[in-house]
Amino acid sequence: MSKPLIPAQRREKIQEYLAIHQIARSVDLCDLLETSEATVRRDLEWLEQKGILERTHGGAILSQRMIFEQEYQQRAQHHPEEKRCIGEFAASLIEDGDIVFINSGTTATQVLQHIRRDLSITVYTNNVSTLADIGDPGFRYYLTGGEFQTRSKSLAGRFVLDNLGLVYANKVILGVDGISLKHGCTVPTDPEAEVVRRMIERTRGQVIIVADHSKWGVVSNFQVAAIHEINKLVTDEGFDKSAMEDLAEYSIEILTARNENG
Repeated sequence: MSKPLIPAQRREKIQEYLAIHQIARSVDLCDLLETSEATVRRDLEWLEQKGILERTHGGAILSQRMIFEQEYQQRAQHHPEEKRCIGEFAASLIEDGDIVFINSGTTATQVLQHIRRDLSITVYTNNVSTLADIGDPGFRYYLTGGEFQTRSKSLAGRFVLDNLGLVYANKVILGVDGISLKHGCTVPTDPEAEVVRRMIERTRGQVIIVADHSKWGVVSNFQVAAIHEINKLVTDEGFDKSAMEDLAEYSIEILTARNENG
């Protein structure tokens, strides 16, 4: 029989496991550490207080901070196929008669590119990355106006907020940089956060988040929505199953975009 690990050793092993897997189930940690669930729970509580992880219903997830905003082209290179599938799926949720807000970001761009051209809808967006490709959208398509943000290829500022204050939407589809149970949906910059919060505030209907699996457990600088404010999450097949269970407890509908070509 091996000698029981002291708390510092157990916590180091938990951190090593999370560094590799990002997500850990309590039952797996019990096997790894050869200890009880109560002991694992105390260790996870201690590590959470230190900001190392975030506890979930069945275990824990590594706390991942995203402080700086990457250039748009850099972000577009991360999980492009997953983002395409998510964008196509989310676009299919838009129906005739809808008034929709869509924000900036690479996944939100995919939503804009996949909206059916024959729909009788109105779209308001601060996303300018599709301007060169959109052509004649076939539906009513409004840019919010505002100050151009080079890194994100978006519009922000007081002009955007004032214009959004004149409209009510019945759906909002939002790309975010991070999503977690404790911190909700987050983005790296205050100008984008202001726009997203205003979009949610002016929506009388569904709040739909589009985020690939890599966004789970990531926390950026500014919260735009708490978990309980989300109605639907459109994600990909790589999204953690236990995370889906955690989110379902908040009555969030999880929609998985499958890659039919993969």
